[in-house]
Amino acid sequence: MVERERIIQLFFFGFLAIMAYELYLLLQPFLIPLAWGILLAFMAKPAQTELEKYVRSRSVATTILTVAVGLGVVLPAIWLSSRLVGEAQSLYTQVTEQVKGGALAKMQDWALHSDLFGWATARMAEHGYQLDQHVPDLTMNAARTVSDYVVENATQAARNAVSFVIDFGLALFAFFYFLRDGDYYFESLRELAPMHEEDKDAVFETLRSTLSSVMRGMMLTAFLQAVTIGLGLLIFGVPYWIFLSLACVPAGLLPIGGTALIWVPAAGYLVYAVGWSPAIGLLIWCGIAVVVIDNFIKPLAMQHGTHLSTLALFLGIMGGLEVYGPLGLFAGPAIMSVFAALLEVYRKTYAGPRKEAV
Repeated sequence: MVERERIIQLFFFGFLAIMAYELYLLLQPFLIPLAWGILLAFMAKPAQTELEKYVRSRSVATTILTVAVGLGVVLPAIWLSSRLVGEAQSLYTQVTEQVKGGALAKMQDWALHSDLFGWATARMAEHGYQLDQHVPDLTMNAARTVSDYVVENATQAARNAVSFVIDFGLALFAFFYFLRDGDYYFESLRELAPMHEEDKDAVFETLRSTLSSVMRGMMLTAFLQAVTIGLGLLIFGVPYWIFLSLACVPAGLLPIGGTALIWVPAAGYLVYAVGWSPAIGLLIWCGIAVVVIDNFIKPLAMQHGTHLSTLALFLGIMGGLEVYGPLGLFAGPAIMSVFAALLEVYRKTYAGPRKEAV
C-alpha cells in the first residue's frame, strides 16, 4: 500500500513537472510583456486602493487606471515620437548638407592640424605607421559604414516598432487582470508554499518590499539623470538636447557606459563646434551629476526596504541584467532578497539560534 502511494506521488509530480514545462513553452513568447504587466500592476496597486474608496468598485477603479496608464504611455509616446522623428530628420538633413558643403573635409583638416593629432602622429610614426596618410580613408570608410548601417536597419526598426505595440497591448491586458485580481493570485501562490505562516510572511514581504524599493530607486535615478544631463546640454548649447535627454533614460540603465555614452560625444561635438571651455564645463557638470546620483541617491533609494548590502545589491543588478535583460533590474535584487530571506528561515528552523560575535 505504501509502495502504491509512492508510485502515485511520483507519477503526480512527474506529470506536474511535464505540464509545467509545457506551460512555460506555451507562455514563453509572452513572458516579457506579462512580467511588465505584473510590475505595472504592483506599482499601481496603491492608486487602485485609493480610487476604490471613491468609485466603490474594484473593476471600475481598475478600468480607470488601465485607461489612464494606456493614455499616459501612448499619448506622450506619440508626441515624443513625432518630436524625435522631426529632430532625427532635421539632423540627417543638416549632416547631409554639411557633408556636401565640405564639412567632412573641414573636420578632417581640423583633426590633422590639431595638437593632439600631431602628438599622436609623432608617436605612431615612431612605430612606422603614418597616421596622417590613413585618416582620409578612415573617415570615408566610417561615413560609408554609418550610411550602410542606417539603410540596413531601417526595416528592422519598423518591425521593432510593431513588436513594441503588440507587446505593450499584451502588457496592458495583463495589467488589468493582475491589478484587479492580483490579491487572489498572490494569496493562492502564498498558500501553495509549504512553509510556516511566519516564514511565508518573511519571504513574501521581502519580495514585495524589494520590488517596491528597486522600482522607486530606478525611476528616481533615471528621471534625475535625464533632467540634470538634459539641463547641462541645454545650458552649454548642445543641439537636439531633447532627443539626447530622452536617450539618457535607457542609457542610464546600461551596466557599462551609462549616460556617458550620451554626454561624452556631446562634449566632443562642443570641442569641434565651439571650443574647449563649454566642453569641459559639460563634462564637469555631467560627471558631478552622475557621481552624486549613482553613488548617493540611487543606493539610498534602493537599499531602503531591500535589506541588502551595497555589494549584494550591485551583484544582483549586474547579474540580473546579464541573465534577464532589462527585467533583471528588478529580478536580480528580488532573487537576492528572497534567497537571503530563505536563508534566515533555514537558520531559525534548522540551524538554531545565531551565535553572538565575540
